This record gives sequence, structure tokens and C-alpha cells, in this order.
Amino acid sequence: MDQRAPAPHKTQAELADGRLRLKRRLAVAGMLFSVVIFGSNFAISRHAVLHGLTPYDLLAVRFAMAGTLLLPLFLKPGLSSCGGVGWKRGFLLFASSGFPMTYLMLTGLTMAPAAHGATIGPGTVTVIGIVGSVMLFGAALTRNLLIGIGGVVAGLACLAIAGTTGANASTLRGDLMFLGVGLLWGFYPLMIQLWKVDGLRATAVVSVLSLIWLPIYFLFFFRGFDIAPWWVLLFHAVYQGVLNVIVGLWIWGWSAHVLGQTVGRFPPLIPVTGTLLAIPVLGEIPTSLQLVGIVLIIGGLFVASWRRPVRAAP
Repeated sequence: MDQRAPAPHKTQAELADGRLRLKRRLAVAGMLFSVVIFGSNFAISRHAVLHGLTPYDLLAVRFAMAGTLLLPLFLKPGLSSCGGVGWKRGFLLFASSGFPMTYLMLTGLTMAPAAHGATIGPGTVTVIGIVGSVMLFGAALTRNLLIGIGGVVAGLACLAIAGTTGANASTLRGDLMFLGVGLLWGFYPLMIQLWKVDGLRATAVVSVLSLIWLPIYFLFFFRGFDIAPWWVLLFHAVYQGVLNVIVGLWIWGWSAHVLGQTVGRFPPLIPVTGTLLAIPVLGEIPTSLQLVGIVLIIGGLFVASWRRPVRAAP
């Protein structure tokens, strides 16, 4: 007769704790996946504009794909409500994260290295996010935040100096466009937080309103469908419109909700990813001064975003 004792059953608390740990692991994996998506966007987009495609072409495939897929979500609350957020708020979201911001980013990539875009944009966004959080939501201005802002500003100054003395005279103009990207993009999360807008709904509003670019593109910038092999156009439509606009933002938002305050440790990985990918993909080796600026921005982002996790009360 079998005398072995039955295996103990897990309690509800143990099962819930296991599910929570799994959820957090998935959230970390999701954050890292989003970092790769956003960081690689600069190198892949610059590679495209250096090999036949124009910023106008990329804008068209990006928002044609994202806007078409998200159109049902936009129309569900009714056209008069602009996707449920109102036309005034919808226009501000569109300006900060839609066609205007993307146009500046893609045009800047025709003039300046991808590593500059991957550092100047997120660096400026971080500064705006910190200042906006203090002014709008009463966040504490800690020593880490001040040190981080100082590092980012010093890094931006190094890149500006390097751009004015570099061999390529257009580099500074490209860097200024990346600065404009950060100035616009930085207000996007603040507005979503202030107005309590769902992330996917905001993405739908931005993408559908950016469809306004398509008639302009076909009237003035369309060069035919043979500008690149069909698989190249399909790749950029999926990469730009689905991965960057829809999947990346949705995964980032869900993971941020699960991880809470520790989510701040992931944004600094975006410029790291973008800078490293630009070396094998584009052969862009930063100069000494550019490297100093990039390191200062990345270091400032890490310091500004670092939060000591709060221990739960026993």
C-alpha cells in the first residue's frame, strides 16, 4: 500500500504571489522589447532615408498603416468627440506626438547622426517631464533630478558644439530638429496624465489625425510605388506604423502600470540602444566630443530616473 504523503496544495496567497511575479517578469520583458523598438527606430529610419526613401515616404507608410488600423477605435465614441478626447485636446496630442513631431524626427535624420536623435530627443523629453511633473503635479525636485538635468543639459551643449565644428555643416540643423522633437514629445505624456486619457485611445487620435498627411503626400511628394522594392515598403509600414506607433506604446503603457516607480530605469536604455545600433547599421562612429555628450545625456537620464523602490509595510 502506498504510504506516501500527498503533495501539499498551494494556498491562494502563494498562487497570487506567483502570478504577480510572472506578471512583473513579463512587464520587464515588455519594457526591454519597447526599448529595442524605440531605440532602433532612429538607426532604421536613418538607414531608410539614406537609401532611397524620403521622410515624406516614411511618414506616409507610418500613418497610413497606424491610422487605418486604429480608425475603428477612433470612430467608436463618435466623430464629433475626436475619439473621445475632444478636438482641442486631440489637436494638441496630434501636434506633440503625431505628424509634426515625426516630420521633425525623420527630417533631422537626413542631416544628423542617428545617435544624436536617440540622445537629444529622449534627453529633452526627460527634462520637460521633470519640470512638468514639478509644476503640474507637485512632484518633489530632488537632488538626483537636479543632477540628472544638469548632465542632460551639459550633454546637449557638447553635441551642439560638436555639430558646429564638425565636417557636416547640416549636423547642427539636424540636432535642432531633434531638440524640437523632444520639446513636442515631452508634453505628450504630461497631457495624457493630466487629462487621464487611455494610452491606446490617445494613440488612435494621434494616428487618425495624422492621416491628413496622405492627401498632401499624394499631391506634392508621391513618386510612384516603385521607389523601393515592395517588401521594403511593407517592412517600414509594419515597423513604423504597427511596431512603433501601436505595439511599442501599448506594451510600454501596460508594463509601466505593472512596474510602477521602477519603470523610470528603462528610458535611459533608449539612447544606449540607438547609439550602439547606429555603429553596425550605419557605421556611425561618434567623435570624442560627441561621445562625451552622449555619455553625459545617458548618465543624466539614469541619475534623474533612478528611484529607490519603496518597501511594503510589514
